[in-house]
This record gives sequence, C-alpha cells and structure tokens, in this order.
Amino acid sequence: MLRNLTLSAAAIALVATPVAAAADPVHDATQRQLPQLMTFYRDFHANPELSNHESATAAKLAAEARAAGYDVTEHVGGNGVVAILRNGPGPVILIRADIDALPVTEQTNLPFASKVRATTPEGVETGVMHACGHDTHMASWIGTLRNMAAMKGQWKGTLIMIAQPAEEVGTGAKAMIDDGLFTRWPKPKYAVAFHDVAALPAGTIGIRSGYVMAAVDWVDITVKGVGGHGAYPHTTKDPIVLASRIVVALQTLVSREVDPLESAVVTVGSFHGGAKPNIIPDTVQLQLTVRSYKPEVRKLLLDGIGRIARGEAIAAGMPDDKMPVVTIKGGATPATFNTDPLTQHVAGLFTTRFGKDRVVDLAPQMGGEDFSQFYVNDPSIQSLIFFVGGVPLDQWAQFKAGKLSLPSLHSPFWAPDAEAVVGTATEAMTAAALDLFKGK
Repeated sequence: MLRNLTLSAAAIALVATPVAAAADPVHDATQRQLPQLMTFYRDFHANPELSNHESATAAKLAAEARAAGYDVTEHVGGNGVVAILRNGPGPVILIRADIDALPVTEQTNLPFASKVRATTPEGVETGVMHACGHDTHMASWIGTLRNMAAMKGQWKGTLIMIAQPAEEVGTGAKAMIDDGLFTRWPKPKYAVAFHDVAALPAGTIGIRSGYVMAAVDWVDITVKGVGGHGAYPHTTKDPIVLASRIVVALQTLVSREVDPLESAVVTVGSFHGGAKPNIIPDTVQLQLTVRSYKPEVRKLLLDGIGRIARGEAIAAGMPDDKMPVVTIKGGATPATFNTDPLTQHVAGLFTTRFGKDRVVDLAPQMGGEDFSQFYVNDPSIQSLIFFVGGVPLDQWAQFKAGKLSLPSLHSPFWAPDAEAVVGTATEAMTAAALDLFKGK
C-alpha cells in the first residue's frame, strides 16, 4: 500500500542508505555504472541547450546508444533520438527521457554550473540551465539502456529508448509522433518515463494512478478599444479598464463555475498596454495559462474565457468590430494520466524492491508534461510516469523542521542530489522494464 508524503526520520535514514542488503543484479549493475553516469550528468548540466536547439545533447545520447548496441535514428521530430534494441518475440516497451533546458540563469554555485547563454525565440538573451532536472533524466536513460543491453539474457521483446526534445515548450512528443514514432517503429504496449521532483527527499519514489499532471493551455486575449488623450477619457473606449474587468471576471470561472471538487487554474500572467501615462491606448494584450485535468473542465474554462471577454466588452459598449480576440495558442499539452493495471503493478514492484518507506503517493500536480501525448495519441498504450525525489536529505530535514524553504523545479537554485536521483531512477526503470518484459 502506498504511503502519503509524510516521512519519518527513520524513513529518511533508509533513503540515505539505499544499498541492498543482499546481492541484486539490477542494483549492483547500476551502482557500478554510477560514477560514469555522474560524469554524464555533470556534462549535460554544464552544457544545456534550449528547446528545439538540443543538437549537441542529442548527438551525445545517440552515440551512447550506438555504443551499447542499439539501432539509432536521429532527427526524429526535430532533435529526437530513437534507439531500438530487438531481442526476440515479446512485448514492446518505450522508455522516454526529455532533453531540453530552460531559459534560466543558474544560481546554484555548483562547480559545474552552466555558464551558457542563448537568445530565446522571442529575442531575449538569457542564461540557460537544466532547472527542471532533465540532465538527471538523460543520465538515467543512458544507465537504463546500458543495463538492458547487458542483461539481454534476462528478457525478450523490443525496447525503444527515446530522447525527446522540446518538452519545456510542450511540442516535442507530438512532433516525434507526427514524424512516425508509432509507424516507423513498433507501437509500444507500455510507455514509461520518470521525472525528478523538488517535493520529495532524494531517492524517494512518488507514484500514483490516474491524473498526475495537468492539461496546459496558453491563451492570448487582444482587448480592443479607441485610444486618445488621457485628459479626455470620454472621447475614448479605454481598453485598459476593459482588460482589467476581464481579468477580474475570469476569476469567477474557477470560483463559481467549476465544481469545487475538481481542479482548475486560470492565471493571467501578462498584461501589456500603453506607452505613456497621458495616452489611452488602442489595444491591451493579455496572456493566460489555463490548467485542468478532465476534458470537460478544460472545455468549460476555454469556452468561459471567450464568453467573459465578449460579455465584458458588450457591457463596456464596444461595437462588434471592437470585440476582444481570444486565441488559444499551439503547444498545449493534454493532462498526463497513469493507466492501470500498469501503475499499480509497478508501484507494487517498487515497494518490494525499495521498501514501503521509499515509495509514496505523490499528489497530482498542476504543472504540465507532454509525455501525456503518447497515451492520448493511442489509449491502447499503457502509460506511466513516476517521480524521483531530488531534495538533499540535510535540506529535507531542515525543511521538515521549518528552518528552510526549498526551491522548486524551474528555480535558478534547483540543485538536486543527482547521484540519488540517477541511481534510484536507473535501478527503478531497469527493474520495471525487466519485469514488464515478462508479459505481466
């Protein structure tokens, strides 16, 4: 049975000493690799690349897969890598790692901290950092593919290891699917991934069935008006006032239209209009992020945004040709759903392997993850993403004592205990794949 997120001091001590008491081939193989996997991790961390620019990163991963005996195809859906290992008749299993970094200037003070700078598609010069832990994902991907190649005598089937670009912008998984991921290669029975997490102590595994991450939509609203002199507002139609009314009214979508037992978020993160204090502008631009789980809640929110924007404009006396323009932008990700019986089976496997104190029920998150695309594209694929805690144990103890605030993912200060993340994830993924190849 899965535990909740409250860990005792004894449980933390267990996390800190993950070495198996008895000889275990998967654990031992992972531990032998760990020093070299950490070298890979530090290299990935020091040399991050933004979404859709991961060419050097992808080339490194492709080279490691080839060296391990996989058939490798590069440039799938952009910078995606597909590495396949055929080992006789049996199930087809897909294991995915995401490879892109974020436009974040690192402030961890790690000796291998990123000093990379780049320009975003919006023209902003910025630092670049693996602030979401994709560097740990890639190191674990290498560890898993090596373990599986070395253990070919213990499984039968087809293993597909994919290195996916552009997760942070929500387009990479769909791009790989559109480029023939499920037609050029065998369609998987199981799709499995993991993500590091800043809400669990290092080496702890979070796993649950059902919705685990939210659907993400980006919405732009262009609020139109009639500009003029700020001293004579009666001669204008002020879009700043109208946009402000829209922002306030949007709050009622979650508070008054969504069932209180459902989860939903509507956040206006950007409000831009005007250039001088004495000029009423013609337009205001709003940018929103919208989060939900269930398709019907998602539809309610998106439909409601359009209705409210138009309704407030009518109330403000705007003519038909001045109605707000609501644009639901591309790059949205569906909600991420862990299917059963796969999830419950793997949860039991992890509990047996790591102990009940290291496997917890992690609550659903409102962040997005485009791993969801694999299941949404074909619901016959059983899908699971699990989570591996990265908070160093000394920091976790201080946090639980109320003495320390923890950085989140995407923070310039996020510095996970990478050895615990990579070691746990590699062992867990290898053990899960070996078990699933038995056809359970």
